[in-house]
Amino acid sequence: MAHRSNTSAANRIWRTIANHVATGLAVVSTILVVAPLVAIFVYLIYKGASSLNFAFFTQAPKPVGEAGGGMANSILGSAILLAVGSAIGVPIGIAGGIFLAEFGRGGRLANTIRFTADVLNGVPSIVMGIAVYSLIVLPQKHFSALSGGVALGIMMIPTITRTTEEMLLMVPHAIREAALGLGVPNWRSVLAITLKTASPGIITGCMLAFARVAGETAPLLFTAFGNQFWSANLNEPIAALPLQIFIYAISPYDEWHRLAWAGALVLIALIVVAVSLVRYVASRGILKGAN
Repeated sequence: MAHRSNTSAANRIWRTIANHVATGLAVVSTILVVAPLVAIFVYLIYKGASSLNFAFFTQAPKPVGEAGGGMANSILGSAILLAVGSAIGVPIGIAGGIFLAEFGRGGRLANTIRFTADVLNGVPSIVMGIAVYSLIVLPQKHFSALSGGVALGIMMIPTITRTTEEMLLMVPHAIREAALGLGVPNWRSVLAITLKTASPGIITGCMLAFARVAGETAPLLFTAFGNQFWSANLNEPIAALPLQIFIYAISPYDEWHRLAWAGALVLIALIVVAVSLVRYVASRGILKGAN
């Protein structure tokens, strides 16, 4: 009995030690994941916050040596490009994910779509820009905001498609069977019940795709090209924050370097705010629907 008691006590001590070690490793891993993001934010604030002022958000760039100027046209341009890209990528990506999860399953077409989406996820963004340049810019014989939005939209599709498929597959089959048992048509069950149940994960996938393309520069060099002036015409070259940051960063002027840091800070902040707002609104809508 004494031997068993000693063994049991030793096991408890070992389990306690293992639990503390695992908890410590989890905490260290979390810190290692969060630390780079915090470091980037802190460094961007340190380098770019001093160049942020009212003119930065209201004025277009000024020539070298002239006081003032900002990146307001680039902020507007990025908003337009991301809106066009989202209008293309989000519906197509979600529709593709619905087909794969609910209607395609193990068919040859579904397997082809999955393979294509996985390949597109690994295609470098500059290759995507060259492809859109050949398909849209060359036939039009000019750069345009539309071609830039198409490039960003295509880059969003594979991420959204695969995320939507995985989230829909996680919905219990009992929910589908309950809807079908009540006489609800399959297409309506998918759109009104299954898709709504998986919507938090799908929204997360959309935001991941949005955040990925928001900072892309390479495809925009071949499509939107950039613009030093105000422009909201989809058929003309348009400014974008990543493009403007790139141009300022490689310049030899210290003032432009400071503006580049400020632009990088604004770009990161806009992405964080946009993602947070969409997730908040979506979660509020889901909670209201549940109530």
